Amino acid sequence: MNMKRILSCILILCTAMLTMAGCAAAGASTEGGSASMMPTLIMMVVIFAVFYFLMIVPENKRKKKTQQMRDNVTVGDKIVTIGGMTGKVVHVTDDRITFETGEDRVRIEVMKWAISSNEGKGANKETTDSEESLENK
Repeated sequence: MNMKRILSCILILCTAMLTMAGCAAAGASTEGGSASMMPTLIMMVVIFAVFYFLMIVPENKRKKKTQQMRDNVTVGDKIVTIGGMTGKVVHVTDDRITFETGEDRVRIEVMKWAISSNEGKGANKETTDSEESLENK
């Protein structure tokens, strides 16, 4: 989560707390009934709603998009792992993938959660060229 969003949430929380403290002080000096509790409850609901929409919803969307990308990896896609390795996918199972790197065609097997990005089918032209040159020899 970026720092700007965190700081804005902290600022909103502090403002809400100061507002609630003002409402509580005003309620204590007037009637002590349940009417003075209403602004405090409304402010608490607003705080929870702000945190939900600024922090939880975007994080869930990002996780869902990343999981969908990892589930849609197919043979022939060019991928980048979280460790920075790139290559062409040659085998896919439920929770693992095997990909080839570079000219020497080294095969590496990793878990699907280790995929950082999927650049799509045919994106790795270098590996395709090297495979064709090996077949022709």
